[in-house]
Amino acid sequence: MKKLGKKFAAVMMAATMAAMIAGCTSGNNSGNAGSGVVKTIDISLTDEQYAFGVNKNDADLLAKTNEYIASVKQDGTLEEICEHYFGDGQPVGITSAAEDSSKDQLVIATNAEFSPFEYKEGDTFYGIDMELAQGLADYLGEELVILDVDFEAVCTYVDTGKADMAIAGLTINETRKESVNFSDSYYTASQVVIVPSGNTEFDSCQSAEDVLGVIAGKASGKVGGQSGTTAEYFVKGDADWGFDGLSNMTWVGYTSGSLAVNDMLSNNIDYVIIDEAPANMIVKKVNLAN
Repeated sequence: MKKLGKKFAAVMMAATMAAMIAGCTSGNNSGNAGSGVVKTIDISLTDEQYAFGVNKNDADLLAKTNEYIASVKQDGTLEEICEHYFGDGQPVGITSAAEDSSKDQLVIATNAEFSPFEYKEGDTFYGIDMELAQGLADYLGEELVILDVDFEAVCTYVDTGKADMAIAGLTINETRKESVNFSDSYYTASQVVIVPSGNTEFDSCQSAEDVLGVIAGKASGKVGGQSGTTAEYFVKGDADWGFDGLSNMTWVGYTSGSLAVNDMLSNNIDYVIIDEAPANMIVKKVNLAN
């Protein structure tokens, strides 16, 4: 079996505790039970922390952002927002103001292709991150401006001064710290595998090591996911992330996880790897459509 990555035992211990320390969790919406064309493998491959990426030259904004995150965790607002997407609550639409340098505005960069954290219906934004962003803007007494850009560009927009902050389901990572200062974490996430519903390769798996062992046992193959996300580094391997990579797998990047799943159903790739909450939303949507 291939080496699984630096400090893997510590990662898996953290993954076991993830539900206890997360600001909110996705629940069991994987779509594994019942009919459908795709399913997730309900075994976490990583343990990650999401945070906001703040402009390095704005220490005051970072401090106020951390105050806001602490507040929404303590008063139940974060849990309530999560219930809009994981429970019985109703998602709240967020509208971006027009960018105007003469006004007090919080300009954020996101990529609205990562449901349930950020997505669009028409010109209206939805998602956990978008509701948090609106709350932060209100906390600061500023208008919210949302720039919808490629995911790979969100930190660059902050680094170059085009945005004050990146709010896009960002995993804290040393590489990204070169471009932004991370706020305190507000969400615990993990990577999971999506497969066609008829796939039985992983049925006996009990751990991440088992899942990776199945993948490593293939002579070759293709894994797809959203470009620039943790999944890409996980598959390709990256020292800063502590990932050795899946050496027998070729990474295929897409602008969204949904496109990757559709391409898997067309037999162009073998698996999709993506964050758990978006994976569950994609599986539910695809299965309803089929």
